[in-house]
Amino acid sequence: MKRALLAMTALALASPASAWAHATLVQTKPAFAQRVETSPGQVLLRFDQSVEALPNAITVYTSKGRVVSGQTKPNADPRVVTVPVQKLERGGYTVRWRVTSADSHTVSGVFTFGVRHRAPPATAAFGAAGPGTAEHVVRWLYFLALALVAGGLGFRLLIARGPLPPAAERRFYRLAGLGAVGAIEVGVLAFLLRAEDALQLPFGNFLYGDLSPLAKMRFGVAFVAMTLGFVLVSALMFLAWLTDRPVLLWPAFVVSVVFAAGLSFSGHSASDAGHSWLSELADWAHLSAAALWVGGLVQLAFVVWPLAPELRRDAFLRFSRLATVLIAVLLSAGIYLSVLRLPRVSDLWTVGYGQVLLVKLGLVSLALLWGAAHHFVVRPALERGAPLFGGLPRSLIGESAVGMAILLAAAVLVESNPPPQPTTSPPVALHAPAP
Repeated sequence: MKRALLAMTALALASPASAWAHATLVQTKPAFAQRVETSPGQVLLRFDQSVEALPNAITVYTSKGRVVSGQTKPNADPRVVTVPVQKLERGGYTVRWRVTSADSHTVSGVFTFGVRHRAPPATAAFGAAGPGTAEHVVRWLYFLALALVAGGLGFRLLIARGPLPPAAERRFYRLAGLGAVGAIEVGVLAFLLRAEDALQLPFGNFLYGDLSPLAKMRFGVAFVAMTLGFVLVSALMFLAWLTDRPVLLWPAFVVSVVFAAGLSFSGHSASDAGHSWLSELADWAHLSAAALWVGGLVQLAFVVWPLAPELRRDAFLRFSRLATVLIAVLLSAGIYLSVLRLPRVSDLWTVGYGQVLLVKLGLVSLALLWGAAHHFVVRPALERGAPLFGGLPRSLIGESAVGMAILLAAAVLVESNPPPQPTTSPPVALHAPAP
């Protein structure tokens, strides 16, 4: 069997890749996301091989969807396609193109540029519908995966520090491993959904879409970095399980928390008006604290409680102390970001972003009350040596469910646009009437 797999691999490597290659866009004028100071007379695309282009192969749109390009012109170089454009006013523009390569595959793409104006991101190109329900669900699944891996590793290293019973150890690795693999797979799905929305192509043509404009955005760079980071986390966890060396979980934990920052450095905290390194740091702290709290609750409720009864008391007391710190970080960072993103208090009930934030605040309030009952009622009783409450496992599961609902609200907020910041108009000069 191994020899057959080896032969198949060698045959695949020996096959000429060029026979299956399709045309690749290598240059555009204006360039991806370029800001130009004067209106270009044409838009030019250069490919790595000859292509065939119909008269409407390139279309240039204003931000409101008005077409400002003519028909594609034939070129002496079959690798080059150009289209004339009208004199462009100040603003952002979207270029959508579609050509046929020598292998008969239709290759499509989109990019943006600006004339005396910042180019819009490719995900905000004209024609892109924006985040929908599918992207909200995928982002929520990504947050859950991050909580399972980062929170699970944090719980194992900071709370359940000693050896675990074999059954509990296996379940820990399964849950944390599910989170690590989920972060990779769900991350790929999130990138593809965002790319499909930007390109606005049916799936058959999307397979040959040009994703390079998205890969060059903050979102694309963060996607690549986070995917590689969680591949490393998965490898470290596998080695820790394979060699029975839990010490390898420490670098896996550090990498998972550090690479979670990719979401903060590519989201609202890094691109909205008024953003700074402080807003990015607060967003990362907010996300990390939520992941550690929810992931720790899952480990406590589904690993320690059913499979390690001798560790229940100590694990609950340790996690209660850690959760106090995590919730303090979560609240502090969340309040700072809310004040930064909502310029007016009325935005809480007049705009969609504020309404979702109100739902999240309600869930956080419920979680605080739940955690307060554990901290101020259950924890002192356990410290005095009282027996474990019979309903505590169900209470932990309920708090975990509330935490997951908070992550869902956070996923919707991440994909929503905060209200615009109020603009301050320059003072009007008062002129005295002429005598």
